[in-house]
Parts: sequence; C-alpha cells; structure tokens
Amino acid sequence: MQLLHTMLRVGNLEESLKFYCEVLGMKLLRRKDYPGGEFTLAFVGYGDESDNTVIELTYNWGVEKYELGNAYGHIALGVDDIYAMCEEIRNQAGKVVREPGPMKHGSTVIAFVEDPDGYKIELIQLGTQGSAVKQESQEQLVSQ
Repeated sequence: MQLLHTMLRVGNLEESLKFYCEVLGMKLLRRKDYPGGEFTLAFVGYGDESDNTVIELTYNWGVEKYELGNAYGHIALGVDDIYAMCEEIRNQAGKVVREPGPMKHGSTVIAFVEDPDGYKIELIQLGTQGSAVKQESQEQLVSQ
C-alpha cells in the first residue's frame, strides 16, 4: 500500500492555492472542475503523485467556510531552516501561530503556521526530529 493524499475542504480555492504554492512552495499538479457535482479538486505537492504523497484541496462551489472541529491535527512538513521559513511565511502575510523552538518534552525543533482556512501545518527542522530517541538509543548502546 501507499499513502496517496490528504484531502482538505477549502472555502476559497484561489487563496488556498496561493498559500500552498507561493508561500509553502508546492506545485499545482492537477486541477479539475466537476460541474455535475459542483466542486473542484486541486492537487498540490512537492513532486509527482506517483512518487509523493500530496494534498487534495476540495472546493465545494458556494461553500465559503467550514467548521474545522477538534479532531483534525495537522500536516507536517520538513524544512532545512525553520527560522528562515517562518520569516518568509510572515513576509508573505502568512500566519505563524507557534514560533520555532524545541517541542515540549523533546528536542525536535518545530513551529506551526495556519493556512487561509485555519488548518494547522507543522514545520519540523530536518535533522532534529526524533533526536531524543536517537540519543537514548546511543546511550543504551554505549552502556552495554
């Protein structure tokens, strides 16, 4: 099996495409209107769908807002320089809702941003994720 995509319902497709493509640097992979069902699907990601998991943005014509509920968590993106990325997002009028820094009870460096619909996106500094677990494993190996 292969994880193909995550679907998000959006209230303004053009605004969402601008955020995911211009602010987060994804590419619009495909887009199609479904007049009979009155919806549009747009797939965005960092590479071809055959090799990468992507995000499906679903715009139901005439629906401008959704209640996000409290079950949704976030999408996570690995970044090379979390501090520069947050600054770039802010410079493009993006919303940083948790500044970069170590996560609670760990050493992974994270930040959170929000898309135009309020969906949370976690940014993770590459190379720091799981570092506490790696360190514990190395300490156990040394002590054996």
